[in-house]
Formats: sequence, C-alpha cells, structure tokens
Amino acid sequence: MVDEELGALPADTLVSAAGLSKLRWRCRRGLLENDLFIERFFNRHADALTAGQARGMYALMALADNDLLDILLNRPAKPVSPSDPEAQLFQALMRNPEVTALLPLLRI
Repeated sequence: MVDEELGALPADTLVSAAGLSKLRWRCRRGLLENDLFIERFFNRHADALTAGQARGMYALMALADNDLLDILLNRPAKPVSPSDPEAQLFQALMRNPEVTALLPLLRI
C-alpha cells in the first residue's frame, strides 16, 4: 500500500517530512536484522529520499520478513513454482524498476 500523496508525485520529487514519517512507520519490521538494514538506510538517505525510492520501499515492505532479509543479504532466490501467486507477486516486485534501483542503497 502506497501513501496516496506519494503515489501521485513524480519519481524524482523529494519526499515531504510527513511522507517520510509515514514511510518510517510502515517500515517497522518484526525481525531485528531487517530493522538494522532499514534504519541504516534512513540514517544515510532520508534527506534525499525521492518519491520513486519511497514507492520502492513500500513495495518491499509487502514482503514477509524472511523474504525481505534474503533480498537484503543478497541471497540467491529460492526456486519457486510458476503457479504460486506469492511467487508471481515476488517476481513482479523484483522486476519493478523503483525496487531494483533502491536495493543497492539498502544493502550498503
């Protein structure tokens, strides 16, 4: 779920303080390791976060904690069944340019 205001902004527009606050709240995770990656990302990039990057973060937050951690640790993708709807959603997410552009910033 993307913030309605954020969804209407051009990709290169900086996120407002209110939008950043909503995104930080949405990014709270149940797995400490994910929180550490995400908090480091915000500490480094919050001031220059664009709407496109924020939409990528919202998309990543739709993943289960363990799937997100696998991505952040750059683990190889697990083999998936093409008939599995969750697998199709995950594969579509990983082809999303806003997500793929964001991943190197999260992994640093």
